[in-house]
Amino acid sequence: MSNPTGASDPKPANVFTTWYRNLLHRIAATNTFARVAPPILPTLDRFLHRISGGRILMAQMMLPSVLLTTTGARSGQVRESPLASIPYRGNYLVIGSNWGGEKHPAWSYNLIANPEATMSLHGTTTKVRAEQLTTQEKAVAWPEITKIWPPFDRYVERSGRDLRVFRLVPVSSS
Repeated sequence: MSNPTGASDPKPANVFTTWYRNLLHRIAATNTFARVAPPILPTLDRFLHRISGGRILMAQMMLPSVLLTTTGARSGQVRESPLASIPYRGNYLVIGSNWGGEKHPAWSYNLIANPEATMSLHGTTTKVRAEQLTTQEKAVAWPEITKIWPPFDRYVERSGRDLRVFRLVPVSSS
């Protein structure tokens, strides 16, 4: 259907986008997704990131995502983790949900031990410093986080733990 200017009416796309996003939210909150996705999606995301020159992560179809490169807390090895990222007050937040698993994700231990990291977003790599949000900061940010990805609330319930949230702050190159 066209509007008076002759441009197509965006409502059908918005209805589809809303329906699709709601479906993804429901699927991502299931226990089955939590079992099936972790061994498959990160590997696929790292592969897509590599072959696209950093422009594509499959997770970007569901929510904003970055490839976070950290230094292993114990090994000292470089570790790449495709992660959901929430734009927030000029920075990005990453949430240690580990798909709602019982344990914190390894990358969160890496950031605690070595907060200097890089994040790749749409083909641009930026040096960042990770800052773990305080309880109060997280309480303020949580409504914005779950507005973008409501399954995080289900991940908290399923995990039985307090999810770690980190702010990724760009580091100047000087």
